[in-house]
Amino acid sequence: MDLTHLSKLREREDHVEFKEAKHDYPFAGGKHSDPKDRRRCVLGYIVALANEKGGMLVLGMADKLPHEVVGSDFAKDETGQLEDEIYKRLHIRVHCEELFDENNRRVLIIHVPSRPIGKALRFEGVPLMRVGESLREMDDQEYFSILQEQDPDFSARICSGLSIEDLSEDAVQNMRERLYAKRGKAEFLNKPIHQLLSDLQLSTEEGLNYAALILLGKPEAIRKHLPQNNVVVEYRVSENQLRYSARQEFCEPLFTGIDKIWAYLNQPATNPLIHVNAFPQVLDAPSYTEETVREGILNSIQHRNFQMGGDILVRISPESLVISNTGGFPYGVNIGNILTVNSAPRSRRLAEVIEKAGLIERSGQGVDIMYANCISEGRNLPDYSSSDDFQVTLRIESDIINTHLRKFITYYQADKEPQDRLNVFDLLTIYSIVRREGTFINERSIARLTKEGVVINHPKYGYIMGDIYFEKHPLVENGSVDSNTCRRLFYLFGDGPKSMSSFQQEWEGELTQKQIRTKIEGLVGKVLSKSGKNRGTTYCLVNIG
Repeated sequence: MDLTHLSKLREREDHVEFKEAKHDYPFAGGKHSDPKDRRRCVLGYIVALANEKGGMLVLGMADKLPHEVVGSDFAKDETGQLEDEIYKRLHIRVHCEELFDENNRRVLIIHVPSRPIGKALRFEGVPLMRVGESLREMDDQEYFSILQEQDPDFSARICSGLSIEDLSEDAVQNMRERLYAKRGKAEFLNKPIHQLLSDLQLSTEEGLNYAALILLGKPEAIRKHLPQNNVVVEYRVSENQLRYSARQEFCEPLFTGIDKIWAYLNQPATNPLIHVNAFPQVLDAPSYTEETVREGILNSIQHRNFQMGGDILVRISPESLVISNTGGFPYGVNIGNILTVNSAPRSRRLAEVIEKAGLIERSGQGVDIMYANCISEGRNLPDYSSSDDFQVTLRIESDIINTHLRKFITYYQADKEPQDRLNVFDLLTIYSIVRREGTFINERSIARLTKEGVVINHPKYGYIMGDIYFEKHPLVENGSVDSNTCRRLFYLFGDGPKSMSSFQQEWEGELTQKQIRTKIEGLVGKVLSKSGKNRGTTYCLVNIG
């Protein structure tokens, strides 16, 4: 881009906005209080240009034709920080370019990409559009037309030129067997292929659709008709390593490909065993479990935007497994409501067949399963925080951070019927209370958990775990301390070392001072450490996680 070419561009036709912005041009509303005035800022114009499917914001040139250079000091020597701040606020990646005329007057060009398909960007809660010389709230017709972009089901579209001969016999047979196993109807095993495809709505009188291609297509057919339908797996010896150590690309029909992807991920080098202390024995657990990984990959396939380029990328290392797919969250879904909102996958026809064949338990429930599994395994929650409007990124950590929680949930669920087991909201509530935070506490779960004694409403600490949780603690099982004392110490030491007076307050009215002192001194060396002398003596908790 050169200044001579820029000076001839027309704002509306060429999707460009010119502003003199010599000094003190506002970045995000400035000092104005009127919303109409606040919009006339860098972020406001970037939002409007992105909603027009991209363009340029030019600072330092007059807005009248021909656009003369006047020079701007906006973000001088700070273009990198500007790009970062715009991404932080709007979740789009702009590119800044600086040009200088013969008099060394500076022009800043901010190249703005298009908004995501089916989403309108907002500034201070308002979707903006350019109208003449002003920025106005997008009208209902324009906004509705944007929302409609994501409604059509891409997987239900007819794939021109695709025939039954382009389908993999192994994938078709795999689908037949899964349908039979899930539905118990022998007709799935011997029904003619054209009838089976029609019954599953993978074909119509017009031909086979993209769902048929994705689920059953031979690799060469997929490369011909939908080359972006790949799953790429990269292995790194450390998640911070820039270059991968091994890479494998899967261009396969989903019914056979998902097993091949898991087999590749589930090698000793990529999925090593972790030693878990489950007193009195030490157990071996995989770094990543099959159900969680399969749900993550299948979820990304159902929700990805096939109209955007880019493969599904799976990056695996000893620390984490990260799955990324093109297209942001579906309309109405965000990190805050991902477990509670009813969302439909972008590829509904594809998802329907996946569900019917039992590749997933129930369409849209993969996130629930991943959260429940991670908590039950004693790991951190699945992390979607790196997602934006253009991609969804899921990070699953391998580290088992709470072996006690893992053991308790396994023990507690063991003798219960499936319908009576802890659901994902019960597990999230327990997870929050164990971590002493209120992020995921669910009131209905609290009612159940307090009734069953799993949780106690403590007058000082609020909701805490009950004695039943501490019964399976290693120090309780080896006789170092009883479950009630274990629970009390766990919460009593939540804010640091304690003196004997703290214990006397805790057991006041239950034990005498002499009994309390004898009890605490008996725990030194097993559960507690002791420092200082006389009234300066303090105790620390050393052995309760």
